[in-house]
Amino acid sequence: MREGYEGTGPGAITPDGCAVELYSRLPVGDEPDVIAAAVPAGARILELGCGVGRMTHALLERGFDVTAVDESAEMLERVRGARTIRGSIERLDLGETFDVVLLASFLVHAGDEEVRRGMLRTCRRHLAEGGRVLIQREGEDYHTNVPRERVDPSGFTVRIVSSEPVGDGVDSVHAEYVFPDAVWTQTFRARPLTREQFEAALGEAGLEVDRCLTDDGTWVRAVAVPGA
Repeated sequence: MREGYEGTGPGAITPDGCAVELYSRLPVGDEPDVIAAAVPAGARILELGCGVGRMTHALLERGFDVTAVDESAEMLERVRGARTIRGSIERLDLGETFDVVLLASFLVHAGDEEVRRGMLRTCRRHLAEGGRVLIQREGEDYHTNVPRERVDPSGFTVRIVSSEPVGDGVDSVHAEYVFPDAVWTQTFRARPLTREQFEAALGEAGLEVDRCLTDDGTWVRAVAVPGA
């Protein structure tokens, strides 16, 4: 387990505290619709941090060609119908480019700045000419509106129990997922980013914001900086 990361509950737990069985149960939500509306039909998508394929499968159903990347073999075993690659996002170099690179699950908020830089460089490295990078950000009150909980219509409860500073602008976040028959917890590190900090991080990687895809600004489309 990585320092500062922990997970509990039934089944396999990945080094960053994610529970494979939990992620297999979580519903997809509206993310695939947000993505589909922002990219060309039938686009080749590189999905970074695909997990068990929740969004992968929904994107395949919408006619996209998806290459799914994750560092966890247990997660990738659940992915069906897509080309899968096991490896760390920040060091990935496939030697090919894609119409769309997808960085979801708040991965841009990695506590380790070098990991974040590596992830964004990976996005730029694999972006075809005229391509787009789609990035999911934390909400503005993600670290301040705590504790909070949400009851999903399917019958489970998500709680963000705490978000505590651990130094260098990084918070330790503790989450709980309560189902009728099982409970999972996850503790992980995340770095809040202001809009200015987020845009500066993109700029370091040769990217810039094209537009926000959702009213709350949690989904952003980025493109390559001309000449970068």
